[in-house]
Amino acid sequence: MKNTLKIVFVLALIFASTNSYSQILNPGEKIPAGAIVYSLPSTTIHLSVEAEFESFVAGPYARFAQKYLGVEARQESGETYKIKSVEMIPFVEADPSVNIALNLGNQRNASANFLEMIDQGLIIWSDSYAGKEQKMQYPTLRNEDLFRKSVTASNLTNEQSTLYRTVRTSTGTERIAVQQSQVVEKSLEKRAEEVAGNIFHLRSKRLNIITGDTDATFSGDAMRAAIEEINRLEEEYLALFYGKRSNGSQRMTFDIVPDKDADKQIYIAFRLSESSGLLPANNLSGRPVVLELVPESAGSAYALDANTGKDAVVYRKPVMVNARLMDGQDLVIQSRIPVYQLGTLLSFPINIATGRL
Repeated sequence: MKNTLKIVFVLALIFASTNSYSQILNPGEKIPAGAIVYSLPSTTIHLSVEAEFESFVAGPYARFAQKYLGVEARQESGETYKIKSVEMIPFVEADPSVNIALNLGNQRNASANFLEMIDQGLIIWSDSYAGKEQKMQYPTLRNEDLFRKSVTASNLTNEQSTLYRTVRTSTGTERIAVQQSQVVEKSLEKRAEEVAGNIFHLRSKRLNIITGDTDATFSGDAMRAAIEEINRLEEEYLALFYGKRSNGSQRMTFDIVPDKDADKQIYIAFRLSESSGLLPANNLSGRPVVLELVPESAGSAYALDANTGKDAVVYRKPVMVNARLMDGQDLVIQSRIPVYQLGTLLSFPINIATGRL
Protein backbone atom coordinates (compact mmCIF):
# COMPACT_ATOMS: atom_id res chain seq x y z
CA MET A 1 0.00 0.00 0.00
CA LYS A 2 2.82 2.41 0.90
CA ASN A 3 4.65 1.60 -2.34
CA THR A 4 1.49 2.32 -4.32
CA LEU A 5 1.09 5.79 -2.68
CA LYS A 6 4.73 6.62 -3.46
CA ILE A 7 4.25 5.75 -7.14
CA VAL A 8 1.10 7.91 -7.39
CA PHE A 9 2.90 10.84 -5.70
CA VAL A 10 5.89 10.63 -8.08
CA LEU A 11 3.62 10.46 -11.11
CA ALA A 12 1.75 13.53 -9.86
CA LEU A 13 5.01 15.47 -9.54
CA ILE A 14 6.11 14.45 -13.03
CA PHE A 15 2.70 15.41 -14.46
CA ALA A 16 2.79 18.75 -12.67
CA SER A 17 6.28 19.52 -13.98
CA THR A 18 5.22 18.87 -17.57
CA ASN A 19 2.08 21.05 -17.41
CA SER A 20 2.17 24.63 -18.67
CA TYR A 21 1.14 27.59 -16.57
CA SER A 22 1.05 31.40 -16.84
CA GLN A 23 1.39 34.07 -14.18
CA ILE A 24 0.92 37.84 -14.34
CA LEU A 25 4.03 39.37 -12.78
CA ASN A 26 3.72 42.18 -10.28
CA PRO A 27 6.39 44.92 -10.14
CA GLY A 28 9.54 43.55 -8.50
CA GLU A 29 8.31 39.96 -8.55
CA LYS A 30 10.84 37.26 -9.41
CA ILE A 31 10.44 35.38 -12.70
CA PRO A 32 9.77 31.64 -12.16
CA ALA A 33 12.52 29.30 -13.33
CA GLY A 34 12.05 27.94 -16.83
CA ALA A 35 9.40 30.51 -17.80
CA ILE A 36 9.39 32.86 -20.76
CA VAL A 37 8.11 36.43 -20.35
CA TYR A 38 5.75 38.08 -22.78
CA SER A 39 3.67 41.23 -22.69
CA LEU A 40 0.35 42.45 -24.00
CA PRO A 41 0.10 44.76 -27.01
CA SER A 42 -0.41 48.49 -26.53
CA THR A 43 -1.35 50.97 -29.26
CA THR A 44 0.54 54.23 -29.81
CA ILE A 45 -1.02 56.68 -32.25
CA HIS A 46 1.75 58.27 -34.31
CA LEU A 47 1.01 61.58 -36.06
CA SER A 48 3.28 62.89 -38.79
CA VAL A 49 2.34 66.54 -39.30
CA GLU A 50 3.51 68.95 -41.97
CA ALA A 51 2.84 72.67 -41.69
CA GLU A 52 3.54 75.20 -44.41
CA PHE A 53 4.68 78.69 -43.52
CA GLU A 54 5.14 82.04 -45.19
CA SER A 55 8.08 84.07 -43.93
CA PHE A 56 7.86 87.84 -44.48
CA VAL A 57 10.71 90.30 -43.99
CA ALA A 58 9.60 93.94 -44.01
CA GLY A 59 11.50 96.32 -46.26
CA PRO A 60 13.82 98.88 -44.65
CA TYR A 61 11.88 101.73 -46.29
CA ALA A 62 8.39 100.36 -45.53
CA ARG A 63 7.24 103.35 -43.46
CA PHE A 64 8.01 105.71 -46.37
CA ALA A 65 6.06 103.74 -49.01
CA GLN A 66 2.90 105.83 -48.63
CA LYS A 67 4.83 109.10 -48.88
CA TYR A 68 6.97 108.31 -51.94
CA LEU A 69 5.02 105.57 -53.77
CA GLY A 70 1.47 106.30 -52.67
CA VAL A 71 0.79 102.76 -51.37
CA GLU A 72 0.83 101.44 -47.80
CA ALA A 73 3.38 98.71 -47.02
CA ARG A 74 3.50 96.13 -44.23
CA GLN A 75 6.05 97.21 -41.62
CA GLU A 76 6.27 94.14 -39.34
CA SER A 77 8.22 90.98 -40.18
CA GLY A 78 6.86 87.60 -39.17
CA GLU A 79 5.90 84.06 -40.13
CA THR A 80 2.46 82.54 -40.65
CA TYR A 81 1.86 78.78 -40.23
CA LYS A 82 -1.01 76.51 -41.19
CA ILE A 83 -1.42 72.72 -41.30
CA LYS A 84 -0.75 71.27 -44.74
CA SER A 85 -1.02 67.50 -44.16
CA VAL A 86 -1.39 64.94 -41.36
CA GLU A 87 -0.65 61.21 -41.43
CA MET A 88 -2.08 59.01 -38.66
CA ILE A 89 -0.34 55.66 -38.06
CA PRO A 90 -1.15 53.26 -35.19
CA PHE A 91 1.94 51.45 -33.83
CA VAL A 92 1.82 48.36 -31.63
CA GLU A 93 4.30 48.15 -28.77
CA ALA A 94 4.77 46.02 -25.68
CA ASP A 95 2.81 47.33 -22.71
CA PRO A 96 5.44 47.78 -19.95
CA SER A 97 2.78 47.66 -17.24
CA VAL A 98 1.68 44.08 -18.01
CA ASN A 99 4.32 41.31 -18.06
CA ILE A 100 3.32 37.66 -17.96
CA ALA A 101 5.51 34.62 -17.15
CA LEU A 102 4.57 31.50 -19.12
CA ASN A 103 5.89 27.95 -18.79
CA LEU A 104 5.07 26.00 -21.94
CA GLY A 105 5.86 22.63 -20.35
CA ASN A 106 6.31 19.58 -22.57
CA GLN A 107 2.92 19.66 -24.26
CA ARG A 108 3.30 19.40 -28.04
CA ASN A 109 0.57 21.97 -28.82
CA ALA A 110 1.68 24.62 -26.32
CA SER A 111 4.62 26.06 -28.30
CA ALA A 112 2.72 26.06 -31.58
CA ASN A 113 -0.28 27.85 -30.05
CA PHE A 114 1.97 30.40 -28.34
CA LEU A 115 3.79 31.26 -31.57
CA GLU A 116 0.50 31.46 -33.45
CA MET A 117 -0.86 34.02 -30.96
CA ILE A 118 2.38 36.02 -31.30
CA ASP A 119 1.93 35.95 -35.08
CA GLN A 120 -1.69 37.13 -34.79
CA GLY A 121 -0.63 40.07 -32.59
CA LEU A 122 -2.78 39.03 -29.63
CA ILE A 123 0.33 38.85 -27.46
CA ILE A 124 3.76 40.40 -27.98
CA TRP A 125 7.32 39.88 -26.82
CA SER A 126 8.16 42.02 -23.80
CA ASP A 127 10.97 43.90 -25.64
CA SER A 128 9.06 44.61 -28.85
CA TYR A 129 9.16 48.20 -30.15
CA ALA A 130 7.62 49.88 -33.14
CA GLY A 131 10.99 51.25 -34.27
CA LYS A 132 9.85 54.69 -35.46
CA GLU A 133 12.44 56.79 -37.25
CA GLN A 134 13.54 59.90 -35.37
CA LYS A 135 14.76 63.07 -37.07
CA MET A 136 16.16 66.29 -35.71
CA GLN A 137 14.14 69.45 -36.34
CA TYR A 138 15.76 72.86 -36.67
CA PRO A 139 14.07 76.25 -37.04
CA THR A 140 14.44 78.25 -40.21
CA LEU A 141 16.98 81.03 -39.89
CA ARG A 142 15.75 84.42 -41.03
CA ASN A 143 18.12 86.15 -43.46
CA GLU A 144 18.53 89.81 -42.59
CA ASP A 145 20.71 90.55 -45.67
CA LEU A 146 17.97 90.05 -48.27
CA PHE A 147 18.11 93.68 -49.38
CA ARG A 148 21.88 94.17 -49.41
CA LYS A 149 22.22 93.91 -53.20
CA SER A 150 19.13 96.03 -53.87
CA VAL A 151 20.50 99.24 -52.38
CA THR A 152 22.37 101.11 -55.13
CA ALA A 153 22.43 104.65 -53.71
CA SER A 154 25.41 105.77 -51.66
CA ASN A 155 25.03 105.77 -47.90
CA LEU A 156 27.08 109.00 -47.56
CA THR A 157 26.50 112.60 -48.63
CA ASN A 158 28.18 115.99 -48.34
CA GLU A 159 26.59 118.41 -45.93
CA GLN A 160 27.31 122.13 -46.11
CA SER A 161 27.24 124.25 -42.99
CA THR A 162 28.00 127.95 -42.41
CA LEU A 163 30.24 129.06 -39.57
CA TYR A 164 31.17 132.56 -38.55
CA ARG A 165 34.42 133.92 -37.27
CA THR A 166 35.31 137.35 -35.90
CA VAL A 167 38.00 139.34 -37.71
CA ARG A 168 39.57 142.57 -36.41
CA THR A 169 39.83 145.30 -39.08
CA SER A 170 40.84 148.92 -39.16
CA THR A 171 37.26 149.92 -38.65
CA GLY A 172 36.61 147.46 -35.84
CA THR A 173 35.55 143.83 -35.65
CA GLU A 174 33.47 142.06 -38.29
CA ARG A 175 31.80 138.60 -38.57
CA ILE A 176 32.86 136.73 -41.70
CA ALA A 177 30.93 133.65 -42.98
CA VAL A 178 32.97 130.50 -43.54
CA GLN A 179 31.54 127.55 -45.56
CA GLN A 180 32.34 124.13 -44.14
CA SER A 181 31.73 120.81 -45.94
CA GLN A 182 31.67 117.43 -44.19
CA VAL A 183 30.74 113.88 -45.11
CA VAL A 184 27.78 112.50 -43.12
CA GLU A 185 25.53 109.47 -43.28
CA LYS A 186 22.30 109.89 -45.21
CA SER A 187 19.08 109.60 -43.29
CA LEU A 188 16.85 106.58 -43.91
CA GLU A 189 14.19 108.80 -45.46
CA LYS A 190 16.71 110.38 -47.82
CA ARG A 191 17.78 106.96 -49.08
CA ALA A 192 14.14 105.93 -49.49
CA GLU A 193 13.53 109.09 -51.55
CA GLU A 194 16.45 108.28 -53.87
CA VAL A 195 15.29 104.69 -54.40
CA ALA A 196 11.75 105.91 -55.15
CA GLY A 197 13.26 108.25 -57.75
CA ASN A 198 15.07 105.30 -59.33
CA ILE A 199 11.79 103.36 -59.52
CA PHE A 200 10.00 106.15 -61.38
CA HIS A 201 13.03 106.62 -63.63
CA LEU A 202 12.94 102.91 -64.58
CA ARG A 203 9.22 103.09 -65.31
CA SER A 204 9.80 106.10 -67.55
CA LYS A 205 12.58 104.30 -69.44
CA ARG A 206 10.40 101.23 -69.91
CA LEU A 207 7.58 103.32 -71.34
CA ASN A 208 9.97 105.06 -73.75
CA ILE A 209 11.36 101.73 -74.97
CA ILE A 210 7.89 100.27 -75.52
CA THR A 211 6.61 103.37 -77.36
CA GLY A 212 9.86 103.86 -79.32
CA ASP A 213 10.51 107.28 -77.82
CA THR A 214 14.24 106.72 -77.39
CA ASP A 215 17.46 107.42 -79.26
CA ALA A 216 18.31 103.73 -79.47
CA THR A 217 16.24 101.28 -81.48
CA PHE A 218 14.99 98.15 -79.69
CA SER A 219 13.29 95.25 -81.45
CA GLY A 220 12.81 91.51 -81.04
CA ASP A 221 15.05 89.86 -78.45
CA ALA A 222 16.80 93.11 -77.61
CA MET A 223 13.54 94.77 -76.56
CA ARG A 224 12.47 91.71 -74.55
CA ALA A 225 15.83 91.53 -72.76
CA ALA A 226 15.77 95.26 -71.96
CA ILE A 227 12.21 95.10 -70.59
CA GLU A 228 13.00 92.01 -68.48
CA GLU A 229 16.05 93.69 -66.94
CA ILE A 230 14.08 96.84 -66.14
CA ASN A 231 11.36 94.71 -64.53
CA ARG A 232 13.96 92.86 -62.43
CA LEU A 233 15.52 96.08 -61.20
CA GLU A 234 12.10 97.52 -60.40
CA GLU A 235 11.18 94.45 -58.34
CA GLU A 236 14.43 94.74 -56.39
CA TYR A 237 13.78 98.39 -55.60
CA LEU A 238 10.12 97.79 -54.72
CA ALA A 239 11.17 95.06 -52.27
CA LEU A 240 12.96 97.73 -50.25
CA PHE A 241 9.52 99.21 -49.55
CA TYR A 242 7.17 96.20 -49.70
CA GLY A 243 9.48 93.53 -48.25
CA LYS A 244 10.15 89.96 -49.37
CA ARG A 245 8.23 86.72 -48.89
CA SER A 246 9.45 83.14 -48.87
CA ASN A 247 7.58 79.87 -48.38
CA GLY A 248 8.65 76.67 -46.70
CA SER A 249 7.44 73.73 -44.64
CA GLN A 250 7.92 72.34 -41.15
CA ARG A 251 7.50 68.64 -40.34
CA MET A 252 7.23 67.14 -36.85
CA THR A 253 5.94 63.90 -35.31
CA PHE A 254 3.86 63.41 -32.19
CA ASP A 255 2.94 60.23 -30.29
CA ILE A 256 -0.23 59.75 -28.23
CA VAL A 257 -0.60 56.75 -25.93
CA PRO A 258 -4.28 56.31 -24.94
CA ASP A 259 -4.85 55.79 -21.22
CA LYS A 260 -7.34 53.06 -20.36
CA ASP A 261 -8.13 54.73 -17.01
CA ALA A 262 -8.99 58.13 -18.53
CA ASP A 263 -12.61 59.28 -18.06
CA LYS A 264 -12.76 60.67 -21.60
CA GLN A 265 -10.62 59.59 -24.51
CA ILE A 266 -9.74 63.15 -25.54
CA TYR A 267 -6.09 64.18 -25.82
CA ILE A 268 -4.21 67.31 -26.93
CA ALA A 269 -2.09 65.84 -29.73
CA PHE A 270 -0.02 68.98 -30.36
CA ARG A 271 -0.37 72.75 -30.61
CA LEU A 272 -0.14 75.17 -33.52
CA SER A 273 1.10 78.73 -33.23
CA GLU A 274 0.55 81.24 -36.03
CA SER A 275 4.04 82.62 -35.46
CA SER A 276 6.04 79.63 -34.12
CA GLY A 277 4.48 76.71 -36.00
CA LEU A 278 4.09 73.18 -34.60
CA LEU A 279 4.57 72.87 -30.84
CA PRO A 280 4.32 70.02 -28.30
CA ALA A 281 1.17 69.65 -26.24
CA ASN A 282 2.71 71.15 -23.10
CA ASN A 283 3.61 74.44 -24.83
CA LEU A 284 0.70 76.75 -24.07
CA SER A 285 1.70 79.44 -26.60
CA GLY A 286 -0.26 77.73 -29.40
CA ARG A 287 -3.86 76.65 -29.90
CA PRO A 288 -4.57 72.96 -29.16
CA VAL A 289 -5.20 70.36 -31.85
CA VAL A 290 -7.27 67.63 -30.17
CA LEU A 291 -7.40 63.87 -30.82
CA GLU A 292 -10.75 62.28 -29.88
CA LEU A 293 -11.19 58.50 -29.68
CA VAL A 294 -14.80 57.29 -29.97
CA PRO A 295 -15.28 53.51 -29.38
CA GLU A 296 -17.53 51.86 -31.92
CA SER A 297 -19.28 49.83 -29.20
CA ALA A 298 -19.45 49.80 -25.42
CA GLY A 299 -16.76 47.89 -23.55
CA SER A 300 -17.35 44.25 -22.67
CA ALA A 301 -19.06 43.59 -19.36
CA TYR A 302 -16.90 40.53 -18.59
CA ALA A 303 -13.44 40.51 -17.04
CA LEU A 304 -10.70 37.92 -16.70
CA ASP A 305 -10.72 35.86 -13.50
CA ALA A 306 -7.46 36.10 -11.58
CA ASN A 307 -7.30 32.30 -11.35
CA THR A 308 -7.84 31.67 -15.05
CA GLY A 309 -4.13 31.85 -15.88
CA LYS A 310 -3.31 28.17 -15.22
CA ASP A 311 -2.72 26.23 -18.46
CA ALA A 312 -3.78 29.31 -20.46
CA VAL A 313 -2.32 32.26 -22.35
CA VAL A 314 -3.66 35.63 -21.27
CA TYR A 315 -4.20 37.93 -24.27
CA ARG A 316 -5.81 41.27 -25.01
CA LYS A 317 -8.77 41.90 -27.32
CA PRO A 318 -8.59 45.41 -28.85
CA VAL A 319 -11.38 47.96 -29.17
CA MET A 320 -12.04 49.56 -32.55
CA VAL A 321 -12.26 53.34 -32.23
CA ASN A 322 -13.02 56.20 -34.56
CA ALA A 323 -10.02 58.53 -34.20
CA ARG A 324 -10.76 62.16 -35.09
CA LEU A 325 -8.18 64.96 -35.10
CA MET A 326 -9.87 68.35 -34.60
CA ASP A 327 -8.44 71.84 -35.04
CA GLY A 328 -11.12 73.82 -33.26
CA GLN A 329 -14.33 72.97 -35.15
CA ASP A 330 -12.46 71.79 -38.26
CA LEU A 331 -11.92 68.07 -38.87
CA VAL A 332 -8.31 67.55 -39.94
CA ILE A 333 -8.24 63.74 -40.33
CA GLN A 334 -10.39 60.77 -39.34
CA SER A 335 -9.47 57.09 -39.24
CA ARG A 336 -10.67 53.78 -37.80
CA ILE A 337 -7.96 52.06 -35.71
CA PRO A 338 -7.71 49.30 -33.04
CA VAL A 339 -6.57 50.36 -29.56
CA TYR A 340 -5.41 47.37 -27.53
CA GLN A 341 -5.11 48.92 -24.07
CA LEU A 342 -8.79 49.93 -24.13
CA GLY A 343 -9.82 46.33 -24.75
CA THR A 344 -10.50 43.32 -22.53
CA LEU A 345 -8.20 40.67 -21.08
CA LEU A 346 -9.10 37.11 -22.13
CA SER A 347 -7.41 33.71 -21.88
CA PHE A 348 -6.86 30.81 -24.28
CA PRO A 349 -6.04 27.16 -23.32
CA ILE A 350 -2.43 26.71 -24.36
CA ASN A 351 -2.60 22.92 -24.84
CA ILE A 352 -5.69 22.76 -27.00
CA ALA A 353 -5.27 21.23 -30.45
CA THR A 354 -6.08 23.76 -33.17
CA GLY A 355 -6.57 23.24 -36.86
CA ARG A 356 -6.21 25.44 -39.91
CA LEU A 357 -8.81 25.74 -42.63
